[in-house]
Amino acid sequence: MTETAEPYAVFCGVDVGKTDHHACALTTTGKRLHDKPLPNDETALRRVLTTLTRHGRTLVVVDQPAAIGALTIAVARDMGIDVGYLPGLAMRRIADLYPGQAKTDARDAHIIADAARTMPHTLRRVGTDEETLAGLGVLTGYDDDLAAQSVRLTNRLRDALLHIHPALERVLGPHTDRGGVLDLAPPHPPHTPSPNSARPASPRSCGPGRRGWPTPCRHASPPPSASRP
Repeated sequence: MTETAEPYAVFCGVDVGKTDHHACALTTTGKRLHDKPLPNDETALRRVLTTLTRHGRTLVVVDQPAAIGALTIAVARDMGIDVGYLPGLAMRRIADLYPGQAKTDARDAHIIADAARTMPHTLRRVGTDEETLAGLGVLTGYDDDLAAQSVRLTNRLRDALLHIHPALERVLGPHTDRGGVLDLAPPHPPHTPSPNSARPASPRSCGPGRRGWPTPCRHASPPPSASRP
């Protein structure tokens, strides 16, 4: 997002949820003006945003611009408040700079607000035109796919470590979000032969018969030898 002539006085980070959000509002000096759960309700959104705008020009930043974050964006726009979007990849990288490992809504909302205050270059403006909204939808879907792929890879790695070396899994398991640890995972799961494929076929078996039992082969009788006159 680009700087404007009138600087923002309040930075409101919203960690959106299906039923309830969490909003954290900071001043330019980092003072907290608001840090509470926020119902996903138009009346509640307007009440909180109206209170924040009394302190000056306000910027609302969400972590998901589509679906569950749509109402927050629509209400802020209707009130003439600028809206920004912090991409998920940038959010995860910035979160590593803050103390604490527990992922909570309050912590995420504070990180979003503080990123808007101190690192405005990491934000993306939520436009009103259809092309911008469509582009955001694609980016959001791509980010969701990457996050799902990361979860699958992490689970596969921990499962492999648990089978091979449980003690090693206890050490590396909590750190599977690190790039170096993820490099240990194979690109594809190893092929595990089934019991049937591992067992050599009987030379006298011609395939499954009734109830899965093998059917003996019925070899044709050799042709009778020609009798000599």
